[in-house]
Amino acid sequence: MAEALQQLILDTLDENSQIPDTRSLVIPGHSEPAQSHDAQITILGALNSLLSRDMIKYDTHDVSSHILTAEGIQIARDGSHEARVWSALAAKGQGHPLTPNRLKEAVGDETAKVGQGRAFKNGWIAKEGDGLVKLVESIKDITQVDLQEIASSGTLKSGEKVLADLRKRKLVTQRKGQWFTVTKGINFSTSTAKPETDLTVEMLTSGAWKTSTFKKYNFEAEGIPTSGGALHPLLKVREEIRNIFLEMGFAEMPTSTFVESGFWCFDALFVPQQHPARELQDTFYISDPKESLPPDAAYYERVSKIHEHGGFGSMGYRAPWSHEESRKLLLRTHTTASSAHMLYKLAAKCRGESIESDKNEFTHGAKSTTGDPKDDGFRPAKLFSIDRVFRNETMDATHLAEFHQVEGVVADRNLTLADLIGFMRVFFEKMGIEKVRFKPAYNPYTEPSMEIFAFHPMLDRWVEVGNSGMFRPEMLEPMGFPKDVRVHGWGLGLERPTMIRYGINNIRTLVGHKVSIEGIENSPAVMF
Repeated sequence: MAEALQQLILDTLDENSQIPDTRSLVIPGHSEPAQSHDAQITILGALNSLLSRDMIKYDTHDVSSHILTAEGIQIARDGSHEARVWSALAAKGQGHPLTPNRLKEAVGDETAKVGQGRAFKNGWIAKEGDGLVKLVESIKDITQVDLQEIASSGTLKSGEKVLADLRKRKLVTQRKGQWFTVTKGINFSTSTAKPETDLTVEMLTSGAWKTSTFKKYNFEAEGIPTSGGALHPLLKVREEIRNIFLEMGFAEMPTSTFVESGFWCFDALFVPQQHPARELQDTFYISDPKESLPPDAAYYERVSKIHEHGGFGSMGYRAPWSHEESRKLLLRTHTTASSAHMLYKLAAKCRGESIESDKNEFTHGAKSTTGDPKDDGFRPAKLFSIDRVFRNETMDATHLAEFHQVEGVVADRNLTLADLIGFMRVFFEKMGIEKVRFKPAYNPYTEPSMEIFAFHPMLDRWVEVGNSGMFRPEMLEPMGFPKDVRVHGWGLGLERPTMIRYGINNIRTLVGHKVSIEGIENSPAVMF
């Protein structure tokens, strides 16, 4: 049919020099002019084929038309709801009124529901006793007439107001269409023989290439766009959060140790060895090798002593100390284990150990803040990390067994909880999350402690995004810090802020096999 249609267009142009309106053409195999949208799409395919050979030129004219919905088609065939309700009733004084339940049985629930109101509004029916009766002997079903006119012509002489009402009732939908004006091109011919696109061996040997017509090469045509790599939304948000930390003067901690010992992940943080978080249902333990190398002996002794017997003003947990529990290897449950390593390193000078200059390291060459001529070795520091942690959790819309944690610590003298709350508000505002709440909580290694909640507009509820608090003296003083040093600590999930930022309501569509590759390629750059 495509070649027959192209031939029809060329023959019509040869006869009339122009086709003013392609809606006047009768497509081969059809009996009516090509008035419909689908017919014009068919004609457009033929025009583009001829245009590529410069045989014709055409101009496009946009037009708007209406088509009936499924309900509109039914009304055009059977009559409107209100007309069918009127037809089902007896005339007033000539029969028994029809109750609403009987009316539903006669015309159906939907027709009875919609038709009663419109029939009352038109003054066609009235209530008599418990039933309904006709008020008029005859009616004109304007809705059916209008829809029949639209079905045949695509428009309505009554005007836009009636069309708008029909669209509102979802009886018709608007559809944009096109028609074309066609003229001859520079290579016009009534032959539809297609030009050759390839020079073959057979054409060369036979000499057929001498009389063949070849299609022109389009040297300006763009090739198929190459699909480059794309950053995952998590990486975009990670980089933005990293830049926020760096902008606020933080140094990044090394966090390459996915496998930690029970000592650094729990004991050094003053988490009791009997804590539920250390059980198999919450933590992934390593089976081979099972035990870690021992930490510094003096520090290990101070930590075990404060757990078992107390010290530094604390009575400890008064529970037996297990060397086996402390040396177990596990997948770290939080990056606070890395923070413990860094804080222990930060306190080295306070313990009287000689260290190399840390000018280019995490303290940025900060000076002593003791205020006395005698330097106790402490230097203030602001540290952060963003890396993966692992927990033996049941997966749901907001939880994974492997996720990223944003960790931060600020160490200085005489810090307060108000400083921590103020910092967290500024930090989250820079991330574009203005609705933040803090709730008192319990953590073994911070006191006081707070849970951090942010409002998720897609879930329409508050979602926990992190934990925070001030590290306990039982954790800091065994490391060697002076008594007036306070350390803020907080841990935030990276996935949940990303979900809030990108409007994702299920974490399993952000990470894992359900991730949309197209969604990653098209996701915008995050700008908090």
